[in-house]
Amino acid sequence: MAEHKVFCVKLKKELPGLDELPFDTELGQKIYDNVSLEAWKGWTEFCKMLLNEYRLNPARREDQAAIVKQMEQYFFGEGAAPPKEYVPPAK
Repeated sequence: MAEHKVFCVKLKKELPGLDELPFDTELGQKIYDNVSLEAWKGWTEFCKMLLNEYRLNPARREDQAAIVKQMEQYFFGEGAAPPKEYVPPAK
């Protein structure tokens, strides 16, 4: 089977896409069609930071909505900004 390629909206170049829809929604299809695997990996790291900084619980419906909103901004909006209080780890 041929590799799924997309023109990534985040990285602005053609790259390998996700192997499957990340979730079965309209947004999931939009991500599958427009987001590269590389950009998705960037989102997962950014999402971990959001979960930790905002103390979000992915099992809570209101926290799920906040995560989805941030995801839409990250890929299709102005970009998601880290929390004001966020301090990146020292390298």
